[in-house]
Amino acid sequence: MTGNRLQELLGIMARLRAADGCPWDRQQTFASIAPYTIEEAYEVADAIERGDMAHLKDELGDLLFQVVFHAQMASEARQFDFEDVAAALCDKLVRRHPHVFGTGGPMTPAEQSVAWEDIKAAERGHGTESRPGHLDGVPQALPALMRAYKLSKRAARVGFDFEHASQTADKVAEELAEVREAAAQVQPERIPEKASPEIFEEIGDLLFAAANLARKLDVDAEAALRAANAKFERRFRGMESLAAQRGVVFADLNLEAQERLWQEVKRGE
Repeated sequence: MTGNRLQELLGIMARLRAADGCPWDRQQTFASIAPYTIEEAYEVADAIERGDMAHLKDELGDLLFQVVFHAQMASEARQFDFEDVAAALCDKLVRRHPHVFGTGGPMTPAEQSVAWEDIKAAERGHGTESRPGHLDGVPQALPALMRAYKLSKRAARVGFDFEHASQTADKVAEELAEVREAAAQVQPERIPEKASPEIFEEIGDLLFAAANLARKLDVDAEAALRAANAKFERRFRGMESLAAQRGVVFADLNLEAQERLWQEVKRGE
């Protein structure tokens, strides 16, 4: 984007928030806009996963609009403006790439990743009187699976980690066994309307252990689950399509017949 088009965008945003601007835009707050910001970030990720460059261009524009929106509201509150956001970002990028903009020598991607985390850790502790916690700065608003991944990664940086992935897998098996044990306490003929606190806790432990295993195997847990969701959706729609082609209602089939359709769709892939 040229400087002129960026200034045009900032001007449009200011006009929308003006006294005679758009009523909807004028009534928004940081809190009311935040969900849209998160949604737009996910739509960017979705366009990337689908390899849809036309939509990616549009979604990046929508995400940029969210940045401009927040900056405009902050400017009205005399907190900061878009120029301050851009300046802070430029300073951060230079600061976190000393091997490019400073005196540091060349780095491999792995070395740079470690250095990046070290610099971030130092930034978190800057200006504080007490020593910051190693888990400080992991946003509460992250999706739970992504946050579990990042928390375990932070803990691993200070040695709180299994040495081998097989040990992490054993932990997953241990947590699954505890889920089974808790579930066994539920009488089969009485399906509870709400899980017991014990089952709730054990399921959480299992999911955290699975996210930790993904990290240990260098797999992005959030991306892996998105891919699994997409695969399930694709195969389920395939089952529905096969059933319709054969003149049967998918929901009327018993589980055995549905499983045969699942395996047929799976083989077809």
